[in-house]
Amino acid sequence: MDIILAAALVFVGAFVQTAIGFGLAVVAAPVLFFVNPDFVPAPVTVSALVLSLINAWYFRDGISLQGLKAAVIGRIPGSLAGAGLLLWIDKDMLALWIGISVLFAVVVSLTSLRWSPTNSRMMAAGFLSGFMGTSTSIGGPPMALLWQHQNVALIRANLAAFFTVSCIISLLILAPIGHFGWLHVALSLPLVPATVLGFWVARRTMHRMSPGLLRGGSLLLCAFSGLYAVVSALVNSGVLV
Repeated sequence: MDIILAAALVFVGAFVQTAIGFGLAVVAAPVLFFVNPDFVPAPVTVSALVLSLINAWYFRDGISLQGLKAAVIGRIPGSLAGAGLLLWIDKDMLALWIGISVLFAVVVSLTSLRWSPTNSRMMAAGFLSGFMGTSTSIGGPPMALLWQHQNVALIRANLAAFFTVSCIISLLILAPIGHFGWLHVALSLPLVPATVLGFWVARRTMHRMSPGLLRGGSLLLCAFSGLYAVVSALVNSGVLV
């Protein structure tokens, strides 16, 4: 039953990410953590890697490797910091951090701020993405904040390329600290078909939907997921009864 629920959540997350550029972990990670903490961050990151590879290939004409260089440089120390957090934080605090990360993603998506993606900002966003992505699997918001007012095709292409590299970095760092082993590989495998199916369905249906409605519905789903994680973490820790 856990695997079926996990696959369903990843399917929805893959649909959202294919439609708006990010969202797989934002949708799936908060609930999956309470289904089984071992799903986060590594198995969700594996699903994100598969989806990012597919999207990067599909939108490859819009990828700008030069523009991604600074973000990738910042991503490496950010990932190391995120791994350090995993070694220090307990499960209740991690659940709360996941929920806060999701709500941050929603706020980022709603903001009207226009920050041009300069090298220094890209490096800073890469660091934050690495910190959040390695510790929670939710690394999209900092990068989405810089790119959200760019051309939609450009956003999808470059986020997919960045997430491909980012997921590989995170998994390589998670393995030595015990957060990506054979157990996590076994949990990841059933999620891969759900990831591919989410992409396939999104590519064939999202053109029939209003972009505003699709974006609004996706953000509402993300907000619910984040609130669920925050409230559940506070209840489990005894802060809320």
